[in-house]
Amino acid sequence: MKRKIIIISALVLAAIITAFFMLKPSTISPDQIDIETGIVKRGTISSTVTATGTLEAITSVDVGTQVSGIIENIYVDFNSTVKEGQLLARIDTTNLAAAVEQSQASLDNAKAQMDFQQANYNRLKPLFEKELIAQSEYDETVYNFNVAKANYKSALAQHRQNLINLDFAMIYSPINGVVLNKAVEEGQTVAASFETPTLFTIVKDLTQMQVEANVDEADIGQVKKGQRVEFTVDAYPNEIFEGEVTEVRLEPTVTNNVVTYTIIIIAPNPDYKLMPGLTAETNIFVVEKKDILTVPSKAARFEPDQQLMMSYMQNTPQPPMPQDAPTEGMPPMDGEGQNQDMIWVKRDSMIQPVPVKLGMDDDINAEVLDGLKEGDMVVLKMEQKNAQEQAPEAAGGNPFMPKPPQRNKK
Repeated sequence: MKRKIIIISALVLAAIITAFFMLKPSTISPDQIDIETGIVKRGTISSTVTATGTLEAITSVDVGTQVSGIIENIYVDFNSTVKEGQLLARIDTTNLAAAVEQSQASLDNAKAQMDFQQANYNRLKPLFEKELIAQSEYDETVYNFNVAKANYKSALAQHRQNLINLDFAMIYSPINGVVLNKAVEEGQTVAASFETPTLFTIVKDLTQMQVEANVDEADIGQVKKGQRVEFTVDAYPNEIFEGEVTEVRLEPTVTNNVVTYTIIIIAPNPDYKLMPGLTAETNIFVVEKKDILTVPSKAARFEPDQQLMMSYMQNTPQPPMPQDAPTEGMPPMDGEGQNQDMIWVKRDSMIQPVPVKLGMDDDINAEVLDGLKEGDMVVLKMEQKNAQEQAPEAAGGNPFMPKPPQRNKK
């Protein structure tokens, strides 16, 4: 009986001790609290639209040939710098020169025929006026003279065309630029019967490039001419290039039911690093505020743990609570009845909430409209040091019961 009473008494005592340890308020010293802070400072906040595009030269010209023949000589190569009017290639002129000689002979024959018919016309016209020859004879003379003149004009036109074709055998550069592509080699035959074959592609100026980027229909309304652009290319992953939107094209492009619009971005290229065909990942700055007061966005999202904050404030001298401080954790109302943001400010060892008005937020920094000044230190995070290691030991259990071996392991 006594043994039973002793056991019951021991169990009651154990329960009381357990309840005491579980219900006793925990006291955490400031040294056990880790506080992460940020600084209110001036900076830039921006809103961007992303798009993918391709780098191209602003002016690109395909140089072809209007005559068929064999490429006899090529005087330039890939990446050659050329001037306007410079000879690029020469087509074999044997057949073209023969055609010129043939048309010249036809022209001479037509000229002789026209001269003969004109002389005959000049001789018979006075006789007809004196009614010395028949009307039919005069009419035939006029007809032959007109036919001879028409044949001469036709032969002259054909001869001029053959001379032009002979000139077309010389391929000249139409602009100053760089040879981007050479599509033929010496000895190759080109045929210009149905379409003009491309021999060379020349870009005018590689110191100025353009990006043709496709912007989603949901974002195109924010993109305007003159906006600043930053972009990167895989060839130089650690460099950021700048440009400017110069054109927003109205024609849509539909791919797999996705509507996009093409914009043109001009980018300077003084070092010739940017090359045609590179893929550019662009950031278009649709809104950009510079030299404004900013606070880390993390500070606006910070909500302190009540127990940690109480422990910190109880063990750290705190100033009197300001009159406009929130009650029961609710932010105060501004003059227009709208909720203000609440940010916790740390001054020396003291922490207190401050109502602020925030503006634009780019998820990294937020614009401060009112409530904070440059240099203020704001709380971003508050947590107990080694909280994860202390959590298992804080779990409830009988203090008189031995712990399993694994609980002693770290």
